Amino acid sequence: MTIDLEELYKDLHANPELSFQETRTAGIAAGHLENLGFTVHRNIGKTGVVGTLENGAGPVVMLRADMDALPVKESTGLDYASTAMGVDPDGNDVPVMHACGHDVHVSCLVGAAEALAGQRDRWQGTLIVVFQPAEEWGGGAQAMVGDGLYDVVPKPDVVLGQHVAPFPAGWFGIRAGVTMASADSLNITLHGRGGHGSRPETTIDPVVMAAAATIRLQGIVSRELAASDSAVVTVGQIHSGTKNNIIPETATLGLSVRTFSDSTRDKILGSIERIVQGESAASGAPKDPEIHFEEHFPLTVNDESAAGRITAAFKARFGEAQVIDPGPVSGSEDVGALAKGADAPLVFWFLGGADPALFREWATTGRLPEDIPSNHSPYFAPLIQPTLAKGTEALVTAALEYLGSTGGNN
Repeated sequence: MTIDLEELYKDLHANPELSFQETRTAGIAAGHLENLGFTVHRNIGKTGVVGTLENGAGPVVMLRADMDALPVKESTGLDYASTAMGVDPDGNDVPVMHACGHDVHVSCLVGAAEALAGQRDRWQGTLIVVFQPAEEWGGGAQAMVGDGLYDVVPKPDVVLGQHVAPFPAGWFGIRAGVTMASADSLNITLHGRGGHGSRPETTIDPVVMAAAATIRLQGIVSRELAASDSAVVTVGQIHSGTKNNIIPETATLGLSVRTFSDSTRDKILGSIERIVQGESAASGAPKDPEIHFEEHFPLTVNDESAAGRITAAFKARFGEAQVIDPGPVSGSEDVGALAKGADAPLVFWFLGGADPALFREWATTGRLPEDIPSNHSPYFAPLIQPTLAKGTEALVTAALEYLGSTGGNN
């Protein structure tokens, strides 16, 4: 019986799960793979699932989808919108939403697995499908590798994957080389000396210290990098104090850094340390600031040769105009850990999920509207179709490019 991908997608969307908590999603994916004849391994990297389908001698191809959702309260108004709640790593009750489209990724990979399992007369080799946990934490792919992924499945000759994005459904964005930025998440604690708000002269105010540091940090990209370099430094959180008339002991900054080269990353991280140390010293702080790295996503780099091969296959399948080079994207991914762990080339592309009518606006103005909800927005809602059909077709097309098509239509 053919899997109803639309119903699967709606079910996954209505029942999202946070990173490393994707037990229901993993169970659904594993069940479908078992029904399709895959050899299935569960609980790799805590909640990860991997399935293998052998079909004679030939290349080993890995297709990957991530499964986790985000602590976001959904505002789409869809009749299948999420009302789910979860518990975050700090023990807080939070709303949960598939605000980054991982439900699309899972649905398309299930569809591709079904299509390829039913077309074994068209290819030879070994197909590996990976349903990865905790991409949003940046650790899920490495967790699977570290938990023995390549002890239970062969190392692939190529790793392939996709991410839904807010451009027209039917379009694909793919490029060779650096595709997505590396990302670092830092928490910085600034130390002061607390006291009464009416007597600031007896204190060392960490709030002022944090405010000054925040302004100085914005000058790193604009004043310390060459115009040809690209980077983002965002102070996403500032926390301090408990009451209006109390000067607190500490203030914390939460930073996100995005870079497109290791040298730029090293320069920016060094500048951050210099600035917070300098502001701390200028304020007469009693202790040096503390800098803690919370998350790191490596650069996502597409292999030049493999990306060229998949790009050509997509243009042949979907049309020249529907396959674009989006340029380096400042978002981040951890799929590269699967390729690095196998010493295999990576090809990762973007799948359009927005209204195809946007084609007309692009043709007229050369731009897309700026008010389209993006990934991580509470309003992010990819069109079900043709997004699922195109995403499934893209995975099948990419896999067959390596496993060997014998002609005909997918």
